[in-house]
Amino acid sequence: MKFIEKPYRKNKLYKGKALDFFVDTVLLPDGNKAKREFTHHPNAVAVVPFVDENNIVLVRQYRYPVRKITYEIPAGKLDRKEGLTDCVRRELAEETGFAAGSVKRFISYWPTPAFSTEVVHIYIARDLTPVETKPDKDEFIDRIIIPFDTAVEWVRSGKIMDSKTIISLLYIKLTGVISPFSQCLPQLSFQKGRCCPCSPTRLRQQRG
Repeated sequence: MKFIEKPYRKNKLYKGKALDFFVDTVLLPDGNKAKREFTHHPNAVAVVPFVDENNIVLVRQYRYPVRKITYEIPAGKLDRKEGLTDCVRRELAEETGFAAGSVKRFISYWPTPAFSTEVVHIYIARDLTPVETKPDKDEFIDRIIIPFDTAVEWVRSGKIMDSKTIISLLYIKLTGVISPFSQCLPQLSFQKGRCCPCSPTRLRQQRG
């Protein structure tokens, strides 16, 4: 059975600072038409900053849509024509006051493919050094440094409910914090709808 839906009529309802909103008409595989409501997003990066082998940096902030204070890894959307690693380093400095000696991507994913074009690219950062924090004028953020295992326990207990943070922490916990990354990271890509090939099975094979 064919699953591809073809654009029939595009309709941009609103152009915002971070998102554009669309209600498009599509042709279904059976020839009928349907409406698809979604947002266009410029994509984002997130980063797990390791202060040392055991401790990471999280940010604490208030998220208006859910009316809750959240604990998250640092993250932000790409500026126009900004490279991924440039965005990682900028967001890390703005939100945590750290610069990274090295940053490497380890996974990319669609947070909500039913409603958004957004792709989040997640990095690990090491060899941190303090720099001046420069948060956006409308951002009020606290930086906290906690053991990695404590952050994983916060996921298990429900204290952390942010998807990028959950995915990042559990992925690292599953595959290993440091040793596998140098082998798998250069192979990662997110092109033509394909996510990273670095699966837990592949990592086990690489470990021998």
